[in-house]
Amino acid sequence: MLAEELQHKIDFKTKPLGALGHLENLAYKIGKVQNTTSPQLSKPHMIVFAADHGIATAGVSAYPQEVTYQMVMNFIGGGAAINVFCRQHGIEIKIVDAGVNFDFPEGLDLVNKKVRKSSRNILEEPAMTFEEYQQALENGRSVVAEIAGTGCNIIGFGEMGIGNTSASSLMMSQLFDLPIVSCIGRGTGLNDDQLQNKINILSAVIEKYPGITNPDDIAQTFGGLEIAQMIGAMEEAFRQNMLIMVDGFIASVAVATAWKKNPEILNNCIFCHVSDENAHLQLIGLLGQKALLNLNLRLGEGTGCALAYPLIQSAVNFLNEMSSFEDAQVSNKE
Repeated sequence: MLAEELQHKIDFKTKPLGALGHLENLAYKIGKVQNTTSPQLSKPHMIVFAADHGIATAGVSAYPQEVTYQMVMNFIGGGAAINVFCRQHGIEIKIVDAGVNFDFPEGLDLVNKKVRKSSRNILEEPAMTFEEYQQALENGRSVVAEIAGTGCNIIGFGEMGIGNTSASSLMMSQLFDLPIVSCIGRGTGLNDDQLQNKINILSAVIEKYPGITNPDDIAQTFGGLEIAQMIGAMEEAFRQNMLIMVDGFIASVAVATAWKKNPEILNNCIFCHVSDENAHLQLIGLLGQKALLNLNLRLGEGTGCALAYPLIQSAVNFLNEMSSFEDAQVSNKE
């Protein structure tokens, strides 16, 4: 009955049928998640998980590893793109140290969930031990559980970690049994020679760990501490029945991992944008989803979520505030 009521409410607003396009699908999805024809967005939050990657030392990124902790300090200082967009749209932001290779001073506005300093170098050993991976999942869950206690019902996830597009490419390749080369992009802006080096390194990693198919085993072997915490956080957000704003390639790989374990998580997911990272559009298609925006972003941090949030709010607002033909005494078509 709710589905019928929602569709009727959307269809009989003062507009041609379907004229608000993707916003109508979005309003329907949000109403279904919240089990109401009058949904509300409450206390939106953004979590940025940060961690370093052992494989970064092999030269898979255009930037050195220390950029991770430097950017975390920038987040804390309020100077990054995600800070600007969250301030603009009234989104509360939390920065989580999931495994940055740095000792942050006490007293910073930083959530300390560090499992270890950096994931391990997957050219030599799995990125995490079983225990480290399980701790990372639990740490991500705990961050979201605390935020849910504030009354938040919509949450976005961003990340910071030099080398994390490499980890995500490896995970995508294994999750969907795809050739690694089709899952690799330029990340932070590799030139042609650097890109070929990245392809060579990640191909060697794939050969080192054959036959891994379980999604948790894939994340533990190839992923990163911030990706693992994001997986746990997304699973907890779904358990709390929150709307989940999905950012770019790395966040989409995290949700794909959670989807492999529980396909219903996609019911709560809003894919905010398709990034300029090579494999992201392909990944969204494999999940049967469409993104709200295509702005050629490739920054991460959750920036796509923050930019899409006003559109999500617009979907809720038209559903709640726009007149129906009957209310406005406007003639509908025959």
